[in-house]
Amino acid sequence: MKPRSGCPINAAVEVLGDRWALLVLRDVIFGDRRYFRALLTGSIEGIASNILADRLVRLVEAGILTRGTAARGQRARYSLTEAGIQTVPVLYALGNWGLDWRPGTEELRTRQRLMRDAGPAFVAELMDELRVRHLDAPPRHHDGPSPLERLTAAHEAAREGT
Repeated sequence: MKPRSGCPINAAVEVLGDRWALLVLRDVIFGDRRYFRALLTGSIEGIASNILADRLVRLVEAGILTRGTAARGQRARYSLTEAGIQTVPVLYALGNWGLDWRPGTEELRTRQRLMRDAGPAFVAELMDELRVRHLDAPPRHHDGPSPLERLTAAHEAAREGT
């Protein structure tokens, strides 16, 4: 996909500037949803199946995701590429802006708050974990729960009101 201009912001916006593309990436990254049905039913914003199918195709064509091969009757699994993993700091920055300037529910703001409080080292560790999960990179040792486990636990605790 060739961008309309040579401007790097334009090139990024042409791939990532659509709200559904960013929300699909959010759900793949933070929700570990890697199959069409999980992305469709797990979308709290209610993405339509035709929109989801279109965004997945666009993200694959842009080199953000890969689509695993699936035999007839099997589900294809989507994985982040390194370019997809490199969107984490973009999503992190957008989330921080949203915390500061937009309303939201405590339950859905909890993960972003945890990431902001933990800082850039947490984001880097999360990206390493995504490389293990999506790119089959060798795992790095760390003490305690992984970043995704911490994010999931924080979200579940907020949902339960604890």
